[in-house]
Amino acid sequence: MRLTVLGSSGSMSGPASSASSYLVQAQGFDRETGKMRTWSVVLDMGPGSFGELWKQMDPRDVDALLISHGHADHMADVISFYVFLKWHPEGHRAPLYTAGPAEVRARMAQIDGYADEDEIVEMLDFHAVASGDVLQVGPMRITAFPGNHTVESFGFRIEGPSDDLQSTTSVTLAYTGDTDSCDGMTEMAQGLDLLLAECGFTEVEQTRGIHLTGGRAGVLAREGGVGQLVLTHIQPWTDPEVPLSEAQSQFDGQTEVALAGSTWVL
Repeated sequence: MRLTVLGSSGSMSGPASSASSYLVQAQGFDRETGKMRTWSVVLDMGPGSFGELWKQMDPRDVDALLISHGHADHMADVISFYVFLKWHPEGHRAPLYTAGPAEVRARMAQIDGYADEDEIVEMLDFHAVASGDVLQVGPMRITAFPGNHTVESFGFRIEGPSDDLQSTTSVTLAYTGDTDSCDGMTEMAQGLDLLLAECGFTEVEQTRGIHLTGGRAGVLAREGGVGQLVLTHIQPWTDPEVPLSEAQSQFDGQTEVALAGSTWVL
C-alpha cells in the first residue's frame, strides 16, 4: 500500500498545505476487467485538497471517499468533488462510494448551499458508518473505529497488500481522524505498520475530548506496538518540532511529520 498526503494542515488550510486529506492506494485484481489495477481510497477532503488529489490522479478513478467526521476542515472540498463529477465535460461514471458519520450527508448539502441531499448523493453515493463496519475496496479491507471528538468521529484501519508485488505480506495503516485518546483508537492502533495520527494540540493545551497532542499520539503508538508514527493536523501556527518532540518522548519508533506531497510505501 502507498499513502500520499494531499493535505495535512490542522483545522484550516495553511500557507504550506491544504487541510486534512490522504490518498491510500494498492495494487489488486479487478473482477470486472479480469486485470490488476491501482485501487484508490481518499480519507477526508479538507479545504484545498481536491486540487491536490487532481495532481495525483484523475479524480474519476477514485474508488471510495471516507470522511472521518462532519467538521468543514475535513470535508468541505467534497463539494469540489461533487461539482467535478456532475459537470465534467466527458460525463461522469458510477456515483462515488462515500461514507462517514450519518450527519455528513446533510452537511454536504449545507456546504454546497444549493443542491439538496438527494441531488448530491446522485454523484456521491453516501453510506452512514457505524463502529466496526468493514468496507472492502479491491484488495483493501477498511474497518471503522469510534473516536473521541466534539461530534461523531471515526478512525479508519486499512489492511492491504505490500507494495512489493513479489511479496504476499499484508500490511496495515490507520488514520485517526480528529480524536482524543479513547478505547476505539487504542484498539485500532494495535500492531499497525503505520499510524497517521492527528495532533491538533500540544501539551500546553489542557482541553480534553477534542484532539491528541504529540505526546498522546506517541503513547497511542507505543501501546499499539506501531512500526512508524506520522503526525498530521498540526496547526499552521504551531512549530512542528514541538509535537514531534512530544511524540518522541513517548515513542521510540520512527516518527515523522506529514507534509503535503509526502509518500510512505508499505
